[in-house]
Amino acid sequence: MKAKDTLILAIESSCDETAAAVVRNGREVLSNIIYSQIDIHTMYGGVVPEIASRKHIEKIDPVVASALSEAGVTKEDLSAVAVTAGPGLVGSLLVGVAYAKAYAYAAGLPIIGVHHIEGHIAANYIESKELEPPFLCLVVSGGHTELVVVEDYGKFRLIGTTHDDAAGEAFDKVARAIGLGYPGGPKVDKCAKAGGRPDAVVFPRGHVDGNEFDFSFSGLKSAVLNYLNSCAMKQGGPVKDLREKREGDANFNPDALIDPDTGVTVADVAASFQEAVVDVLVTHTVAAAKSLGISKVAMAGGVAANGALRDRMKRDCESEGISLYYPSPLLCTDNAAMIGCAGYYDFLAGKSHGLDLNAVPGLGLGQSI
Repeated sequence: MKAKDTLILAIESSCDETAAAVVRNGREVLSNIIYSQIDIHTMYGGVVPEIASRKHIEKIDPVVASALSEAGVTKEDLSAVAVTAGPGLVGSLLVGVAYAKAYAYAAGLPIIGVHHIEGHIAANYIESKELEPPFLCLVVSGGHTELVVVEDYGKFRLIGTTHDDAAGEAFDKVARAIGLGYPGGPKVDKCAKAGGRPDAVVFPRGHVDGNEFDFSFSGLKSAVLNYLNSCAMKQGGPVKDLREKREGDANFNPDALIDPDTGVTVADVAASFQEAVVDVLVTHTVAAAKSLGISKVAMAGGVAANGALRDRMKRDCESEGISLYYPSPLLCTDNAAMIGCAGYYDFLAGKSHGLDLNAVPGLGLGQSI
């Protein structure tokens, strides 16, 4: 190790991934270990907070040990411990925060509480080492849909947010309604690619009066559910019956008809819904970049891994002369490497926390921890 190297042990446990990583000098990932609980929560149709926190307790110690081992470092090599302090599920956050404080205390290291969304934004620095602020970032996940101007490292200005459902939340709800199950985003994307026609059903695009850069997805979600109900009634039952016939079916067929009159299929509904979400996300982002005179756009969060979103955003940014950045799919989902990156820039700025650091489940972007 070079004397000037800064090594951050990072811990992430805000939802249902137990993750630890070692990051060198902010942008070089030496290890990134993730234990996912997705198989456990799939049977419940979503994350069960109590189960998530119990699994974090069970897995956090071996996950941290694996991260250190894979990186080939010991506690003596580390410069600091960074941990997600919020937002997220309070029980899950508390496991990571408590472990990080104990480890930092025992090792005599400073501890840095990191904002989860700042971590997602920072994932772009790992993927694109040439990227520097300022730039505009679309943060899009299960719990967040925001347009953020990244003015500098650790300095953010929120210019757009959702007034109701986040995009990822809408994906989960629609996926369940058409029998795809949890997690919704990847399954809708996969189903849409299975021959789905994005123009088969014209679903509404949400608009918020008073702020052209804000989002709303509840109307779109309701429109999809209303469409499904009307189709189900033609088949002699409510959409609940239609859904339950498909859930857990190993022979699920994306070509199965939803509307016998028009020939619309499950894949068509998935593709048409996804098209509506992507259209709003991309048009808002590109319009904001042009309005603010920003030439660099990044994406962050789980939904940023969506193939249709990446393709459309790339096309529209290129047509406007805007440089586009996004992380690899692994770095879009919850991971500790992104926390280590964000924690590194906090470390350089002299930020640290005491042993009174606590979990803040409703922490807003830019708010002090």
